[in-house]
Amino acid sequence: MSHIDQPHTHSRPLPPYRGILAVDAKDFTGYPAVQHGPISRAVPQLLETSFERAGLAEVWRDRRFPDSTGDGYVFGFEPAVMPFVVHPWLAVLQDVLTEFNLHSAGVVRIRLRASLNIGPLPDTGDEFDGNGTPRNDTHRLLDSRPVKAVLAASSANVTQVAAILSDRCYQDVVASGYTGRHPDHFIEVPATVEGKAFAQRAWLYVPMPSGSLYDRRVLGDQVIDDQEKRRPDGDPRQQAAGRETTAASRSVIRADRGIVNSGTVYGGQSVSNLDVGRDHIGGDYVRGNKAGTVHGNQGDTVHGDKHEGDR
Repeated sequence: MSHIDQPHTHSRPLPPYRGILAVDAKDFTGYPAVQHGPISRAVPQLLETSFERAGLAEVWRDRRFPDSTGDGYVFGFEPAVMPFVVHPWLAVLQDVLTEFNLHSAGVVRIRLRASLNIGPLPDTGDEFDGNGTPRNDTHRLLDSRPVKAVLAASSANVTQVAAILSDRCYQDVVASGYTGRHPDHFIEVPATVEGKAFAQRAWLYVPMPSGSLYDRRVLGDQVIDDQEKRRPDGDPRQQAAGRETTAASRSVIRADRGIVNSGTVYGGQSVSNLDVGRDHIGGDYVRGNKAGTVHGNQGDTVHGDKHEGDR
């Protein structure tokens, strides 16, 4: 019987730091059981193809403690290449999945959530390598509400990948300037998992946003409030008005079921009177403080996955 070390009893070396990637296929359990095997085999094949196309074949070839999760895949890699995994690999994965889904003619559509993290994990070649808090957190992030919500609310014809980065990954790779994506491509979210004692700061990145991802209300009031506070031109009165608009629309906004209103109005302002900027996940948002008439169709809805909890 193997010995289990007790924590906090003596000092010992940290395990090597590893980058960790985990992916899950959306709606896996919604497919007939006869298709589960082919989908499980297709996911690592698509990952391998995307790493090759991104010029990162060695990341796949040298992967550590790889494991299929049935509806997904997880493995570790050298953290030095994490900037290249964030970009261009996630964008290339989007392209590879788009091609796959186009040629599958709707029989099977594979859309992936991806989670990226960095941390110390045992990696000695043992069959139980890769187990530890960073890996646990990677899977929790993958199952968290924000990344499920954005993929569910996006167009299945356009958006094939939604990624979530741990705060450590974001700070080390994105905020520090090592990856080829600007911080404005990411949006900070509170990552929580229903029924789990898990809550962490994390960052969403959608390589190809679509549909209601142009409406930040899909992420909920708290995320919008937090983002507004960070804006240099943020006006508390405007923020309050924006919350009222969101509250009044809750009957049609069901982010957890992939149904949200488009034609977002922040603070009841007229789109025609205001400047339009870029949202952190690629969408449009309205800036300014002029009141006016609302223009645009607020009745349009985007219907995504109604089974957000399915992996």
